[in-house]
Amino acid sequence: MKIFTNILVILALVLIIFNISLLDFNHPLEGNSMVACIGVAASTCAVLILLIFRLSKNIEEKMNDKF
Repeated sequence: MKIFTNILVILALVLIIFNISLLDFNHPLEGNSMVACIGVAASTCAVLILLIFRLSKNIEEKMNDKF
């Protein structure tokens, strides 16, 4: 499961970098730049969700080791 989440985090980070390269910083909320902003926000949310998931699995493993 750790390998799978690592792969997904890496893919999300690649998407963030790709979408940042598509941004037009002069007009960030117009045309394709708006789509890139949404892509950056969605990829950031995906990274955060995956990191929370990994943290919860670590806590679950530690709780199971105690009992």
